[in-house]
Amino acid sequence: MANARYPTVPKGATGVLVLADGTVIFGRGFGASGEAVGELCFHTAMTGYQEIMTDPSFAGQIITFTFPHIGNVGTNPEDVEADTPWALGCVVREDVTAPSSFRNVEPFDQWLKAHGRIGLAGVDTRALTRRIRMAGAPDAVIAHDPEGKFDLKALHEKAKAWPGLEGMDLAVEVTGEQRDWTGGPWRLGFGYEPTETDEPSADDRPHVVAIDYGAKDNIFRNLVKAGAKVSVLPATATYEQIMALKPAGVFLSNGPGDPAATGEYAVPVIRRLIDDDMPIFGICLGHQLLGLAAGARTSKMHQGHRGANHPVKRLEDGVVEITSMNHGFAIDADSLPANVVQTHVSLFDGSNCGIAFTDKPVFGVQYHPEASPGPQDSFYLFKRFVEGLK
Repeated sequence: MANARYPTVPKGATGVLVLADGTVIFGRGFGASGEAVGELCFHTAMTGYQEIMTDPSFAGQIITFTFPHIGNVGTNPEDVEADTPWALGCVVREDVTAPSSFRNVEPFDQWLKAHGRIGLAGVDTRALTRRIRMAGAPDAVIAHDPEGKFDLKALHEKAKAWPGLEGMDLAVEVTGEQRDWTGGPWRLGFGYEPTETDEPSADDRPHVVAIDYGAKDNIFRNLVKAGAKVSVLPATATYEQIMALKPAGVFLSNGPGDPAATGEYAVPVIRRLIDDDMPIFGICLGHQLLGLAAGARTSKMHQGHRGANHPVKRLEDGVVEITSMNHGFAIDADSLPANVVQTHVSLFDGSNCGIAFTDKPVFGVQYHPEASPGPQDSFYLFKRFVEGLK
């Protein structure tokens, strides 16, 4: 790492990370050539890099992986949460090795290149993670040039000029079209299959309308697994569009950006649904939007929570769930109204991880119960929601 303005590009460096404060970090570029600007964060999961890169919640962000060996099992079309990687790029410690999994279809390097995403290897990711933990998530530019030619001043200016995630609505950029969801859970050798149910037909299952603010596909699969029939609407769906589908319940998905910005159009719709006593379940951004709809506040976190090993305490009985998280904003629990209680808290920092209305069939959690880090610690939330609709 270097703070000089501007250091000479060392021999063999084909990639660089330039922070808004002028810090320059050289490495070996892989994946696509070019540059991208966004917020630099870190993720502590040891597995699931393909799911992480394709999580729409990472739109506008560059991921530092704390686990040193990333890309070593290659990629395949099944281990994805969306059709394309939404993360802008990734920073890793070790060079990407040849794929070592029988499930590999395309090496990680080629997969990133095909999707226009940049990788940077050879970086001291422990030092970079400590920096983020101490100083907060910085704005940065990641760049890759096979010839090692970089205009560091221009990259620095670009990083400084980026407005940051606070106040930014990204849900409209990552949301999908209206559709009916049919895929079920994954099985080795079979892929994603429709879920068998005890019901005589899919039409007899509770109909859940899911609002896609940047949803992970595995959330829809778990709703189906829990016994629901799922229709998906885009982030900008109106109250009338939702009610036209005659839902038994409404699900609010995860997504990127500032919940207060997305809430400008989402919260009025959610408030009308709450007033109708509509059963609602929210995850991550959807959880934060529920808090805003209740009258609570959200704020940007110092470094955020991103990993697959986050302990969360369930307050009703003291049970600790090992959860997967990916969020940079949180509900201020002290701002919750009297009819909304805190149900879960992070054991890392005490931040809010769950809420429930005392007078409405409405609840949400900050973490990702569909990501199976426990591996099944939190599936009960899907069952609780769907069973309550029957």
